[in-house]
Amino acid sequence: MKRAIVAVLTAAVLFSLSGCGGKQGSSESNQESEVSEYTEPLEALEKIMAVYDEEDLFAMYGGNQENPVMDAPGKFDISKTEELENIFGLPQDQISNIEDAASMVHMMNANTFTGAAYRLKDGVDPDDFAEAVKTSVLAKQWLCGQPDTLLIADVGGSCVITAFGEAAIMENFRYHLLSVHEDAEVITEAPIA
Repeated sequence: MKRAIVAVLTAAVLFSLSGCGGKQGSSESNQESEVSEYTEPLEALEKIMAVYDEEDLFAMYGGNQENPVMDAPGKFDISKTEELENIFGLPQDQISNIEDAASMVHMMNANTFTGAAYRLKDGVDPDDFAEAVKTSVLAKQWLCGQPDTLLIADVGGSCVITAFGEAAIMENFRYHLLSVHEDAEVITEAPIA
């Protein structure tokens, strides 16, 4: 009887694994499949927010100021270059390096939390991009208080997530980012002084 149960369970597991996206072949092709899953900036932010506990959520808007999405991340119109620089700290010389963007900003005060995700164009080095954003954010003049922490993470080599804000909110965001994006790697985590 035990052998029959083990055989049935083994068959069920093998059957279910064979239907999970049909990933076969080398580990390199599997890695490419994982990378493509996270190249959409809006999906990258939505996936993070989906695992937040109710008590950790905060009032936010997503997207650009002209077309905001309430209480969720939103797609950002990258033609809004001044807004990209002023709100998210994306330097003008880096705007040509992105293909798509999404954002989420704390409704009460952007310094409490501001996050963005960018899909980089082919050939753009995530580390160079992150360094340019870091330099820009750390050089900002802050009004109405100052954020505590800056975080920049590479998700799969083509999507970079940047965020700054109050220490406890940033710690929670970092935890959720790394828990849902297994291929994410923190490039920069720095205090904002």
